[in-house]
Amino acid sequence: MKYIYIIIVLGVVLSCGGGSDDGFEPEPENMAPSTPMQVYPLNNTLCIDNNVVFEWVASTDPEQGALRYKLEIAENNTFSPLFINETITSTSRNVNLTKGKLFYWRVKAIDNKSAESAYSNVAQFQIEGEAIVNRAPLAPTLVLPTMNSEIPGFATTLSWKSSDPDNDSLTHDVYFDTVNPPLVKVSENQSATTFTTGFLTAATTYYFRVNVKDNKGVTTIGPVWSFKTK
Repeated sequence: MKYIYIIIVLGVVLSCGGGSDDGFEPEPENMAPSTPMQVYPLNNTLCIDNNVVFEWVASTDPEQGALRYKLEIAENNTFSPLFINETITSTSRNVNLTKGKLFYWRVKAIDNKSAESAYSNVAQFQIEGEAIVNRAPLAPTLVLPTMNSEIPGFATTLSWKSSDPDNDSLTHDVYFDTVNPPLVKVSENQSATTFTTGFLTAATTYYFRVNVKDNKGVTTIGPVWSFKTK
């Protein structure tokens, strides 16, 4: 009887232990949603009304889960401190802002498992003032060298156009580098709309950007342009 009892116990243990292949499949990894795309206000927008409706295109979620959005608004592009820091489910938000000030905003998507997208681009915009209205300079436009062109020689002249809706006098800060975005400021507060580079290395891609400032201190950050040397 003792041997029979041991055999029965072993049979129960083996039957409860199961095998390594029990049909269980691990849950798929949760993927982050896509980055939302800003609709309004876009970069360098002048908002006539200080009651601003922020809008963006809805993100998509690979698992088709519910999404919410984190909206951040600040008075500087470091987003510290934050003027608005809200998480909402809609793709728009009405915010009352101070007149005559410059603001920055960005937004990102968060799914129902807390996976987050990257932030959208940072958009700079200005609220029209009460009495004296100063609008930001328009973004500069490239003249030479043309975008992504290949140039001969070991130096070149950068040329651009700038203008201001209030016809304010303008100055320019020029950034020129071999990294994107360019970090090295090679000229500051120049009134001219050209800049001659120093010695250039052959077979190299260069990036440059011009920030335009009016005489009231409002700055518009220009786009990044590039060219290659032969």
